[in-house]
Amino acid sequence: MEHQHDSGAAAHAHGHSHSHAHAAGHSHSHVPADFGTAFAIAAVLNVALIVAQVIVGLAANSIALLADAGHNLGDVLGLLLAWAAHVLARRQPTERYTYGFRSASILAALFNAVTLLIATGAIVWEALRRMSDPGEVAGGAVIAAATAGVVVNGFSAWLLMRGHRDDLNVRGAFLHLLADAGVSVGVVLGGIVILMTGWNLIDPILSLLISVVIVWGTWNLLRESTQLAMNAVPSRIVASEVRESLAQLPGVVSVHDLHIWAMSTTEIALTAHLVMPSGHPGDAFLVETCHMLDHRFGIAHPTLQIELSDAGACALEPAHIV
Repeated sequence: MEHQHDSGAAAHAHGHSHSHAHAAGHSHSHVPADFGTAFAIAAVLNVALIVAQVIVGLAANSIALLADAGHNLGDVLGLLLAWAAHVLARRQPTERYTYGFRSASILAALFNAVTLLIATGAIVWEALRRMSDPGEVAGGAVIAAATAGVVVNGFSAWLLMRGHRDDLNVRGAFLHLLADAGVSVGVVLGGIVILMTGWNLIDPILSLLISVVIVWGTWNLLRESTQLAMNAVPSRIVASEVRESLAQLPGVVSVHDLHIWAMSTTEIALTAHLVMPSGHPGDAFLVETCHMLDHRFGIAHPTLQIELSDAGACALEPAHIV
């Protein structure tokens, strides 16, 4: 359902039209119904895996296995945070939180990135210390525990496979778990090398390589979540293309005060002033514009203000004023 509201503006002497692509209270997320269950199962499995890897890693003197456990701990935090954000995002808006709690998913991603980097720093510190004295590593135990990591992470990724195309949160978790399975494969190979050659130095070397993989993936997560928390235009959208599409609409002579930001990691909002000297274009124009923004750019929550004059009547017209 579409909503359009008109109100007079004494300050600018022009009409205001606001259009929303979806009815209030409707979720824009297309997450499978069993999303929460899938995350719960994946989280429980990964917690059990972490406990096993820490116990075996300490007993086998394997910093690489402990590094993998640290990585999986970050995954569990990410899974729990994403689950909590998923639940919060479905709570109804309040008088104080008029957008609801959709942005919880952005804060969850940001917190997850920070904790992952801190944990990785500890792994790197220990690995560097072990480079001079790697000690004896029980290769067989490392292989067994890391193989369990391959199975658990692979199965967890499979649980989320169905929803990873429709929701960026699910997709991120799916790819992260898939990458973890690959990291565990690397630890297995390291254990095999130790068994065959007795070269224990491979263990801290692998832990450093694992840390590089973690930082590589986490850095993008940190950068993107920070940008979204700062209300930046989501990376998949080019603001100039949105502006051009709006400017080319029938009757529109100019566009200003354009803002695009993420309400959550799956929903994008927009506000813009359209200067249309010929007058209000009618509800059909607003419906079609909302449809275009949604299907072309994935912007499902637009608010459009119609202005009749392009002679500096709007105080927000200059680009440097927000």
